[in-house]
Amino acid sequence: MTLRHLLRFAGALLLVSASGLAFATPPRAFTATYRVLRDGSPMGEATVSLKALGNGQWEYSKHMRGTAGLAALLGANLDEVSHFRWKGDVPEALSYDYRLDAAIKSRQRHVAVDWSKHQVTVDEGKGAITYATQPGMVERNTTALAIGMALRDGQKQIALPVAVRQAVETQRFKVTGKEKVTVPAGDFDTVRVDRTDADRGFSAWYAPDRYPLPVKLSQKDGGNLTMELVSFR
Repeated sequence: MTLRHLLRFAGALLLVSASGLAFATPPRAFTATYRVLRDGSPMGEATVSLKALGNGQWEYSKHMRGTAGLAALLGANLDEVSHFRWKGDVPEALSYDYRLDAAIKSRQRHVAVDWSKHQVTVDEGKGAITYATQPGMVERNTTALAIGMALRDGQKQIALPVAVRQAVETQRFKVTGKEKVTVPAGDFDTVRVDRTDADRGFSAWYAPDRYPLPVKLSQKDGGNLTMELVSFR
């Protein structure tokens, strides 16, 4: 191999390596706040944050507080905390804790992932359920972040293995168009993403060149809820 060929080969390797590093760069730690509406009326506020814990682990949390209407009257609070590791640009699940507290009911769920045993354990206080892991598996709390990372990488159709109560199910999402969206944080040119594998009424609007989270999210499963971005830092 001549010197010219060696230089070309080295340059090609450098380009591939640099592209790979950029492709798999995780987002920086952030805190985002949202206003939450139910059927178009203010219901509460949510804070979503991401931070590095060290040793390759990250924490992604969502804290929602009822501040208006029935949610405030019932003192409804929702806390979700996920621990994960990055596998490329996928937030691969390590654990997930869900807790809902309100005057009339409370609910909790703990999900633990043992990758050495390839086992997921789900406990809602009524006896644990176990099932097999899948590589690149996320859970319900980190799904929005996983979609945002896939969009940042240019994907238009996204299939995510998601750990739910009794199994890992493949959830499918698709970019269905571009729309201008106005939320408290401002005006955004967004791509709209809809879930396509089930009639769950999930739609989200992302500005993937700016944020890894949606600027607006609408979900009808469990109530006609909308989250609109207020600030991101």
